[in-house]
Amino acid sequence: MATATVATAAPASAGKPWYKILYVQVLIAIVLGALVGAFWPALATNEWIKALGDGFIKLIKMVIAPIIFCTVVSGIAHIQDAKKVGRIGVKALVYFEVVSTFALVLGLLVGNLVKSGAGFGNAAANAQAVAGYAKQAEAQKSVDFVLHIIPDTVVGAFAQGEILQVLLFSVLFGFALMGLGERGHTIRSFIDDAAHAVFGVISIVMRAAPIGAFGAMAFTIGKFGTGAILNLMGLIATFYLTAALFVFVVLGMIARTAGFSIFKFLAYIKDELLIVLGTSSSESALPSLMEKLERLGCSKSVVGLVVPTGYSFNLDGTNIYMTLATLFIAQALGFDLSFSQQITILIVAMLTSKGASGITGAGFITLAATLAVVDPRLVPGMAIVLGIDKFMSECRALTNLCGNGVACVIIAWWEGELDRDKLNANLARQIDPTDLETALTTD
Repeated sequence: MATATVATAAPASAGKPWYKILYVQVLIAIVLGALVGAFWPALATNEWIKALGDGFIKLIKMVIAPIIFCTVVSGIAHIQDAKKVGRIGVKALVYFEVVSTFALVLGLLVGNLVKSGAGFGNAAANAQAVAGYAKQAEAQKSVDFVLHIIPDTVVGAFAQGEILQVLLFSVLFGFALMGLGERGHTIRSFIDDAAHAVFGVISIVMRAAPIGAFGAMAFTIGKFGTGAILNLMGLIATFYLTAALFVFVVLGMIARTAGFSIFKFLAYIKDELLIVLGTSSSESALPSLMEKLERLGCSKSVVGLVVPTGYSFNLDGTNIYMTLATLFIAQALGFDLSFSQQITILIVAMLTSKGASGITGAGFITLAATLAVVDPRLVPGMAIVLGIDKFMSECRALTNLCGNGVACVIIAWWEGELDRDKLNANLARQIDPTDLETALTTD
């Protein structure tokens, strides 16, 4: 399914004139929004300008529940494919969860140390409004929070947009569907098709991203002043540095354990990285990445299981983004998240990030789901980061691709299905690894 999406998407984007590419449109909208906010703040803070950003966010929130349901259920239900190859599937899932947790914790640590959202605009002006909500939050006991996770009705959870309740039902439904085996094939296919349809809705909604980005950036700069740009640039810089730290240090140490260099590996998949950079989706490089990993010495069975599964269960870049963005929004709005709330971020982000790599802007959708669970008062703060989300989607996708590539090599090595001679030969090779004809004649 993923390869079909890629095959149709790449030629279309390549043939578009520059002004029709969504990436360019969003960039232009951001610049125009910043200019309007800086030079005409009265206009920028008009309720209709603000409504542009708010409206786009509402469109995103509209499809959060069905997307979470479809991706979580589909991801869990298809684990039965992993069971067919026994140990490989178990090892892959364990590895994914451990490394994803490292990514989440790293994002939280950096977010708490850097505090790039602190001092954002006039957050103190919201203190009185925040105080009213704080009293309501204090009134809710721990047992109430736990009981609230269980919906009164399944339909009610979807209708009211209670993401944590939707997550609970999705996990239970996914395991139940997995237990049906072949009898559940029809339902699994239906949910997969429904997921594609919902993603189609998202692709339509994303066409309004330039309008939403313009409204969000104009209102943000108009209300908080040009100083807000420094905070936003600080978030972008923090995210890129954190992602680089994760790739070169965390993944680098993991790669060194298996006996290869992360730098040589990144050079080997450099063309896939460029493809992802242009499309903002790591799925666009899926077919060629799988082919290269097989030529690198990973067995076909490992590649066929680990890479597609990793695209739903091993989203390191998305995890880092969600923790940093959540802390940034909380700091910008003047919220002091407790330790338990930050632990909630880890747990919820681990679930909501599943299946988030397939489409452009999916990371922003999962951010909305995470914020809604951690503290609903944080959701409007998405407007603050909407204007710069495109800059961070590139890094999310690149980090996801690197993480999944390394994961495949590690699992193949762990399982004893890695051809060490091929690995060393290909990583040391000076020819272009995308030149398939040359590669075949020299193997």
